[in-house]
Parts: sequence; C-alpha cells; structure tokens
Amino acid sequence: MLKKNITKKDLIKKINFKKGYSFNFSKKLCDDLIIIIIKNIKNGYLNIKNFGSFKIIYKNERIGRNPKTNEEFKISARNSLSFNASKKLTKELNNLK
Repeated sequence: MLKKNITKKDLIKKINFKKGYSFNFSKKLCDDLIIIIIKNIKNGYLNIKNFGSFKIIYKNERIGRNPKTNEEFKISARNSLSFNASKKLTKELNNLK
C-alpha cells in the first residue's frame, strides 16, 4: 500500500535510488529545487508547464467559530497559496485506476 504523505527524506531516497546519485547530492538537488520554487512563488505567481500553477492569494481578517462550543474568534489576515493543476496532470490523474 502506498503512503499518503511523502517526506523530503523519501524524495531524497527516491532520487538517490532512481538516478544513482549520492545521498548528499540528492539532498542538495531537493533543497535547491525547493528554494527555487519558493523564491519564484514569492514573486506572486509560478507556472510549471505540464504540472500546474501556484499563486499567492490574500485572505482578509474574518470571524471564525468553533463548531463544538460555538465560541467565536478572530482569524487574522494572511497570505495563502493556491494551486491549480494543469490539464495534462489532471488528465493523467483521471487515467489512474
């Protein structure tokens, strides 16, 4: 059975196993890729062809409610990340069975 979550360490091990790179080089590749993605997303928008696009969206401050106790509390304003999968990725995911 496949794991539901994949960790950075799992990703490094897969790169190490599939490409035959050393563990340290695989870790460096993974770290560099994550840094590049983060830096580009901070510009507001990142599109990776045949994968999808990331966009920063601003969420206003609002009132939230605990459903158990009905206690209201303030949810602070913040930036959030939105991801839209490409048509090709969506098509591939729908063909898995």
